[in-house]
Amino acid sequence: MAKRNRNVTPKSKERRRKEGRGTGTGKDYKPELRIQDVASIGLATRDRGWKTERVHHFMSQLEWFYFYSLEWSPDVLDIREQFPLSIEETLAIAKRLGIRHPADPKTKEPIVMTTDFVVTVGNMTQNTIVARTIKYENKLDSQRVMQKFEIERVYWTSRMSIGAS
Repeated sequence: MAKRNRNVTPKSKERRRKEGRGTGTGKDYKPELRIQDVASIGLATRDRGWKTERVHHFMSQLEWFYFYSLEWSPDVLDIREQFPLSIEETLAIAKRLGIRHPADPKTKEPIVMTTDFVVTVGNMTQNTIVARTIKYENKLDSQRVMQKFEIERVYWTSRMSIGAS
C-alpha cells in the first residue's frame, strides 16, 4: 500500500488553499508543493534558508544547488519555491495555445502549475520579482516540458507587462 494518496482532487486543492499554500513572503511563505506531496524520481530535499529562516522544499538536486546560489547572492531578498500559478489563468493560456494543461493522470483533475522559484531581488531603491524554472538539460528535449515552459512563459510575461503599465 502506498504511503500517501497524492492524487489531485478538488478536495486536495481546497485543503492546500485552506492551509495557505502559495501565500506569504519571507519566513511566512508556504510553498504550494512540499516534497511529500509529489512522487520523487530523483533527490528531493528540504533545507533551512538563512535569508528566509524557514524550510525550503526542492524537487531536485539542481533546484537545491540553485537555491544555494540565491542564498549567497547579496541582491536576493526573498526566495519562494514551488510558487503556484493561477489555475484559471494557466487553463486559459493552455487553451489559447492549444496545449493540454497538466492534469492528474488518475483523476484527470487539472493540476495547479508551479514555478520553481520566485525571487525578490533588490537594493536600497528598488525591488524586482523574477521567476525561474530549473530543469536538467536532458529534460529540455521533451516536447511536453517545452509546452509547460511556454504556459509559464506566457503567464509570467502577462504578469510583468501588467506591472509595467
